[in-house]
Amino acid sequence: MKFSSLREAHVTGKYVVMRVDLNVPTDNGHVTDTTRIDRLKPTIDYLVEHDARVILLSHFGRPKGVSPEFSQKFLAPVLTQQWAHPVSFATDCVGDVAMTARNHMKDGDILLLENVRFHPQEEKNDEAFAKQLAQLGDIYVNDAFSAAHRAHASTEGVAHFLPSYAGFLMEEELNALNLALGNPTRPVAAIVGGAKVSTKLDLLQNLVTKVDLLVLGGGMANTFLHAHDIPVGKSLCEPDMAEQVHKIESAAAKNNCRILIPHDVVVATEFKANAAHITCGVGDIPATHMALDVGPETVREIQTALENCKTIIWNGPLGAFEIPPFQNATIAVAQTVSHLTQAGKVKSVAGGGDTVAALEMAQMVDELTYVSSAGGAFLEWMEGKSLPGVAALSHGKNQAN
Repeated sequence: MKFSSLREAHVTGKYVVMRVDLNVPTDNGHVTDTTRIDRLKPTIDYLVEHDARVILLSHFGRPKGVSPEFSQKFLAPVLTQQWAHPVSFATDCVGDVAMTARNHMKDGDILLLENVRFHPQEEKNDEAFAKQLAQLGDIYVNDAFSAAHRAHASTEGVAHFLPSYAGFLMEEELNALNLALGNPTRPVAAIVGGAKVSTKLDLLQNLVTKVDLLVLGGGMANTFLHAHDIPVGKSLCEPDMAEQVHKIESAAAKNNCRILIPHDVVVATEFKANAAHITCGVGDIPATHMALDVGPETVREIQTALENCKTIIWNGPLGAFEIPPFQNATIAVAQTVSHLTQAGKVKSVAGGGDTVAALEMAQMVDELTYVSSAGGAFLEWMEGKSLPGVAALSHGKNQAN
């Protein structure tokens, strides 16, 4: 992954068009989680301290044209508070409104432009629209890894018309991903959970060619059990994916990748908090029950296997972590990964919405080597796909000159 770092750019007195991801969770107009905002602060501080004129591009929600409920105006005071720098707002991201606001900026100013998705040309990666965005700046900085899997005008198109650089958050993400799969220290383990094999088929097919150990949990583990004629009762399962499971296992064998699936599980007759539950071997799941978590024997096997690894990458919880008591396996393994990381024995990288939520519940987010704030982009990177927003930084204007 070749890219130019923001540290290589001369930004003093320059108009810096910066793509960020401010698509934050809200409730009645109030931001409920400022994580994405807070993780941008190092880049913002650097640009302000170096007297750049910062012009922010972002999307919020999925508007169909101009939609007041998706306006980003409410974010300006939130950014001002979280970043401790004044942030002004313009009611459009292109045209006279944007250019006028831009022309009134002074060194060190920050300007937030209106939702880029108010223009349908954004998601179409329209060249003329990308040029309009580029006209606002002298250089382009992408600090929105979480939107890097989208080939949109503000994430990919604009990079072809301005010298382009990775912001500090983008750089941090890319370095962490390279650490985990690009050039990792072996042995490498991947922990993958989630409901369905079908939604992570590309991911599994890629990982078995890259890692030494693949630990499976969640509903997808049931599909692997079913593919080996092990009854899973009323558990979430995809019977039609049996052939794909065998293909994944065949590829794993060719690449010397061990696949670890549960030997025991925690089961219940209903999916609800504090439901009556039992632990049983995978061959003894009652027809009336569903598997909702990995069992303690499997957890111990996972923990032992991880102790022999040097790199761990994690995407997806091992069970229905959102309802007690089916979070136990995820928390226990998270504690092991945390302990190994803090002891300097492994490098650990995790990402994906449910994964981050599970690690937050376990209070382990700050104890891994790196936890990605991205969802779809992190998953597509794990699938081995090229991310347009990252690729654009490699072949952008400054790379071609």
